Amino acid sequence: MRRWLGVFGGLLLACAGTVRAEDGYDLWLRYRPLPAAQASLYRSHAAQLVMATATPIELATRDELQRGLGGLLGQSPALADAVSGDGAIVVGTPSSSPAIARLRLDTAGLGREGYLIRSAVIAGHPVTVVAANDDVGALYGTFHLLRLVQTGQLLDKLDLRDAPRLKLRVLDHWDNLDRHVERGYAGASLWDWQKLPGWLDPRYTDYARANASIGINGTVLNNVNANAAILTPAYLDKVKALAGVFRPYGIRVYLSVKFSAPIEIGGLKTADPLDPQVQRWWRAKADEIYALIPDFGGFLVKANSEGQPGPQDYGRTHADGANMLADALAPHGGVVMWRAFVYSQHNNDDRAKQAYTEFKPLDGKFRANVLLQVKNGPIDFQPREPFNPLFGAMPGTPLMMEFQVTKEYLGFATHLAYLGPLFEEVLKADTQARGKGSTVAKVIDGQLDGHVLTGMAGVANIGTDRDWTGSDFNQANWYAYGRLAWNPEASSRDIAEDWVRMTFSNDPAFVKPVVDMMMGSREAVVDYMTPLGLHHLMGHGHHYGPAPWDASGPRADWTPVYYHRADRNGIGFDRSSSGSDAVAQYAPPVAAEFNDPARAPEALLLWFHHLPWNYRLHSGQTLWDALVAHYTRGVEEVAQMRNTWARLDGYVDADRYRKAASFLAIQQDEAQWWRDASIAYFQSLNGLPLPAGYRPPAHPLSYYESLTFPFVPGYP
Repeated sequence: MRRWLGVFGGLLLACAGTVRAEDGYDLWLRYRPLPAAQASLYRSHAAQLVMATATPIELATRDELQRGLGGLLGQSPALADAVSGDGAIVVGTPSSSPAIARLRLDTAGLGREGYLIRSAVIAGHPVTVVAANDDVGALYGTFHLLRLVQTGQLLDKLDLRDAPRLKLRVLDHWDNLDRHVERGYAGASLWDWQKLPGWLDPRYTDYARANASIGINGTVLNNVNANAAILTPAYLDKVKALAGVFRPYGIRVYLSVKFSAPIEIGGLKTADPLDPQVQRWWRAKADEIYALIPDFGGFLVKANSEGQPGPQDYGRTHADGANMLADALAPHGGVVMWRAFVYSQHNNDDRAKQAYTEFKPLDGKFRANVLLQVKNGPIDFQPREPFNPLFGAMPGTPLMMEFQVTKEYLGFATHLAYLGPLFEEVLKADTQARGKGSTVAKVIDGQLDGHVLTGMAGVANIGTDRDWTGSDFNQANWYAYGRLAWNPEASSRDIAEDWVRMTFSNDPAFVKPVVDMMMGSREAVVDYMTPLGLHHLMGHGHHYGPAPWDASGPRADWTPVYYHRADRNGIGFDRSSSGSDAVAQYAPPVAAEFNDPARAPEALLLWFHHLPWNYRLHSGQTLWDALVAHYTRGVEEVAQMRNTWARLDGYVDADRYRKAASFLAIQQDEAQWWRDASIAYFQSLNGLPLPAGYRPPAHPLSYYESLTFPFVPGYP
């Protein structure tokens, strides 16, 4: 239960007018001075810092505490070898700290990365203890302690115990070697390959600090549409340099590898995973990597999807390909994260079914160091999707969640769309694979099927923009991803509140309206883009703006018309038992619910059913009237967000305030565009009048169809 220092709330607003300009670089680790009275109280709990500094992680921990407490309290705690007065902070492990060893704290079950934060008494003095079994656990505990101070929580009578529920908590960077970021809306890639390994940009360290503060312990440096050159000696030296920067923060590096690398850089004539030459080549490459980077994490693989090479090119299975790489990595402790995002140009079945169709028969056939990395939904990171049917369907295989932190389909960097509720919605979804309560979270954390190797991946939204993510509010998605990767059953609202307090202000008059605004923002995007289960209505390729009329493209399942299937009679994709029967891929109780339009969640209705425009919803509205209402409500919700933000001028610095206000104005304009273009198109098919009281689109359909966007970022 949180205990806030609410007595100081009024002081925070008094200080608001004096906040200095900021550019968002410091993220949620701003460490700005607290009000004097509050800082004085906290200083009584931070008079000394007692900890060992023999290892790189210990040094990073000490530096973070001194930086954080020095900034927040106006002075850093004095370094000491032993507790000599009240208010010491004691950090370490039983092996590094004699004082902690004498406390005989129960660290069983914390593993390597868990920690305790405990109020205790040492040598007759009250102290705060951060204890763990390993240095990295103490680092994570230190960041938690700093979060308590940043968010204004009391430090007396502390008794906190925490450990990650997932073993691998990884950011996937879709960064190309030319520094272009696929689906990146925050500038170029952080990794300056040309200057590496000679120049280590200090930003790399700040990136590692930010990730460690939320428990992220791995980073995949390059795009899943991989370039084989990343495995050449010149690039591996650069990867080694980055690994050295990240290591003191508990972060391992991983690489996306191209399945055809033995041909492209190895001089072989085949990449067949059952070919002995190919197997030897990958073993030698793994040996080469681990000789340079002993704690290298492993490989991420996109194979036989969207034209990428893979084992199916040789008549082999995904398991054959993954196991060949797993065997090469196994002697070194490395893992393979094999993506389940696959669909074939030659498969005319419902694309939503293809991953299940290909991988379900392979359950139990992967090596022990293989994780199957599964997107949260069966299509492609849409504003709303049902959970992927693979979750709960492969009990013999560890499944790793893949979320998209970058907003490829949710308005890019300029739309405020807090993704915590999206992530939480998926993680709480009940697969019913082993009866009620078989949530997606329990699938991926190993509880449901007894897996030890577990993980979550997030497609990063990070670039070289000064604010890292293209807007200050996009930082919340990076933050929420990390916190939910640590604990997939955490509350997205609690996470948002922590982020707002750390990033902007602790003033309750600011915190509550901003958290409320964030919590409703994703639903607003769903309303003005893809209500009632519609999906993939974005412009072809660039995914910017509405294009429900688009039937162009080299394949049907890259076009919006494939997904909405609207005509004069109705709208929606029939995935029921009388259609593509995608519902059959779910456990029977879930399938029965999705299969019946009267029982299916209305938020997913048109995902599973093609229905007439006059179909009556539970509200009594016709489907057409409800669609118009949702589209309109989405615009109104953004207008309300703008109004909320307009009332908060003065609580934060002027630069970040103006930037958020400008982006909300862009979002309202584009929400209106989405609403009007979508209604104009669907009305051109059904010929129905708008419900009473709703305004028609501002332009004819031909206007919206004529728009082009050569300036769109994040797309080749």
